Amino acid sequence: MKQLLILSGKGGTGKTTIASAFIALSDAKAYADCDVDAPNLHLIMAQDLEPERTDYYGMPKAEIDADKCTECGLCKETCRFDAISKDENFTVDFFACEGCGVCEAICPANAVSLKPTVSGELMLYVDSDRVFSTAQLKMGSGNSGLLVTEVKKRMKAAARPDADLAIIDGSPGIGCPVIASISGVDMVLVVAEPSVSGISDMERIIKTAETFHTKICVCINKHDINPANTQRIEEFCRKKSLPLAGKIPFDPEAITAVNNGQTIVDIDCPSGSAVRKVFDSTLKFLFQET
Repeated sequence: MKQLLILSGKGGTGKTTIASAFIALSDAKAYADCDVDAPNLHLIMAQDLEPERTDYYGMPKAEIDADKCTECGLCKETCRFDAISKDENFTVDFFACEGCGVCEAICPANAVSLKPTVSGELMLYVDSDRVFSTAQLKMGSGNSGLLVTEVKKRMKAAARPDADLAIIDGSPGIGCPVIASISGVDMVLVVAEPSVSGISDMERIIKTAETFHTKICVCINKHDINPANTQRIEEFCRKKSLPLAGKIPFDPEAITAVNNGQTIVDIDCPSGSAVRKVFDSTLKFLFQET
């Protein structure tokens, strides 16, 4: 099964809009939303089934046993994250605690312990012919890269044997969830935006993807809002010998489709027509022998 990951160096470039269109055009039997901090692919790819829900345990959090605590205050003094406060008893702020374990190690009364904590929720939608894997990280929780890895594992494990293509909607930026998303995929499609920040962030995500020695191609979304910057992106791709999968125009109808829970290929609109060409070119690069 080939895995196509769709990324962008910044948020708001249209990554999820394009990912949903690709899923519809390919009738993908397996797809995933790896933007676990703010998943939204499910809003467009409506699901009739209730998902299989599984708690995800990330970093443990400190917990103070008030019965054992002698109120010496060493835990509060040594916590570099100011996660421990004193009211009637010493307590730990769940959102501030980083689970480093210093308080547990320093406590002379053994009143502090690190407890496994639910950091998010994994959701797996499975029907007779397709699987959709996603997750939601809880506010203030870390280890999003590990959660992304688990999302991809569950997608692959549940996919049908005849599934030949998986579409993965990744996170914006170049952080841990993006790195976890890139690992093991066959190709990355970078969605670029013709703005100054968009070009800078495109270059960063391409540099990140190159370290994994995976195939990379680029498409330009809203290309007509700044023709000069679009030319800059095209020139960058030529210099880097990166294939350009195509260009998609700015299209108010795309907003209408998304607000109605549709993909841009579900309606007759300029962006929908353009993304079909981008899809064909992308699959050609993906399945092309190197």
